[in-house]
Amino acid sequence: MISLHTSPLDQPGTGDAGGMNVYVTEVAQRLAQRGIEVDIFTRATNSQLPALVPLSPGVNVRHIVSGPFEGLAKDELPGQLCVFAREVLRTEAQFDVGHYDVVHSHYWLSGQVGALARDRWGVPLVHSMHTMAKVKNDLLAEGDTPEPHARVIGEEQVVAAADMLIANTVDEAKDLINAYDADPGRVEVVHPGVDLHAFRPTSQAAARARLGLRQDAEVLLFVGRIQPLKAPDVLLRAAAELLRTDPALRDRLVVAVVGGPSGSGLEHPTALADLAGSLGIDDVVRFVPPVRRDELVDWYAAATLVCVPSYNESFGLVAVEAQAVGTPVVAAAVGGLTTAVADGRSGFLVDGHDPADYARVFASIIEAPQLRAALSVGAVAQAADFSWDRTADATLAVYRRAVALMASETVR
Repeated sequence: MISLHTSPLDQPGTGDAGGMNVYVTEVAQRLAQRGIEVDIFTRATNSQLPALVPLSPGVNVRHIVSGPFEGLAKDELPGQLCVFAREVLRTEAQFDVGHYDVVHSHYWLSGQVGALARDRWGVPLVHSMHTMAKVKNDLLAEGDTPEPHARVIGEEQVVAAADMLIANTVDEAKDLINAYDADPGRVEVVHPGVDLHAFRPTSQAAARARLGLRQDAEVLLFVGRIQPLKAPDVLLRAAAELLRTDPALRDRLVVAVVGGPSGSGLEHPTALADLAGSLGIDDVVRFVPPVRRDELVDWYAAATLVCVPSYNESFGLVAVEAQAVGTPVVAAAVGGLTTAVADGRSGFLVDGHDPADYARVFASIIEAPQLRAALSVGAVAQAADFSWDRTADATLAVYRRAVALMASETVR
């Protein structure tokens, strides 16, 4: 696997670390459980990092030195692709010919390296986009920076070079075919999963006690990287609207934002806190840095609802994790969120990003405990349809198909 711009060892929720990090780690570990050895190539961002770090039995993270260890923004990484690719090829050269059977690249930067490795090693390239520039630019958040044309070209090249493309959802598959002219016969839909052992129904009372939250609180939760694409501002504006219509709620309302600045959000790292102040709700907003998995489960369990108001999501891992814990989700009706959330059963999907619309949905859940209880049951049932074991099995099937495709083309 190639995950150039973000390491599976990084803490999700800040910088460039997010759902993709979780995806790479979980799939790699379950492939290893099926007897597949996995090397994950990523760029070294610290001089103290060993060249090879065992992640789990059968899974190794290989750190490639390319460019300065720190201070290199993601939009500067294309300038390091040649060095990174050279070092990946050099690493492979220490093994016997045929050491690797498949290259699976994640995100377009990795795909550029994967395409070169494919041709050099004579093994198929499987690529996962995770996000796409054309889709992001069509659904751009207000004030966000468009993806550069160079990325669009790079993605088109990777789509053309890949033997198989893995899409998270049917909608993503359609985008690959319609926007990038991908061959429909080389696109396979494989849903991401959730660790159903780690994310499971948990006592709300116990979780709130551990987090120091009032038992009668109404907790509106956002989890993820703080950047315009993820639209955490919609949650804050909706909370302000909620308090405007029901001032008595202020005493027990908690708006929790778990995550750190990322992407264009790094340009104004205090923007969300400043917004809370300007809305007059800084007394109910609580900012929490990215947390470990066990504490994240507590935050999900403690929440009345989890809000995922993104402008675009290829899947929406936060939504599935929250549902697995038994917490209803209020999400934007975009991208993979329409697959992750069962509207009316595990939560609600909202068209657009009008804070007033979100506030009305929040109120409907807060004011009707029986509805919240029913959604909680539906949330657990919805999440049960997603597991990393299923993802790994389906991914392995794609690898086998890619190998067969390359073999048949070689014969011709």
